[in-house]
Amino acid sequence: MVKLTVRERESIQEAVRRFRKLVERSGIKKEMRRREFFEKPSETRRRAR
Repeated sequence: MVKLTVRERESIQEAVRRFRKLVERSGIKKEMRRREFFEKPSETRRRAR
């Protein structure tokens, strides 16, 4: 879980930019895309090769 506290005198745009970087680094976006649709176990095994 990504937590972000907006710093004093930090604009919203800067905070959003920092948030996006944190989400990207944590792999949440990739995980969300992977789980978006059901994938059969056989497809998962095939992808692992």
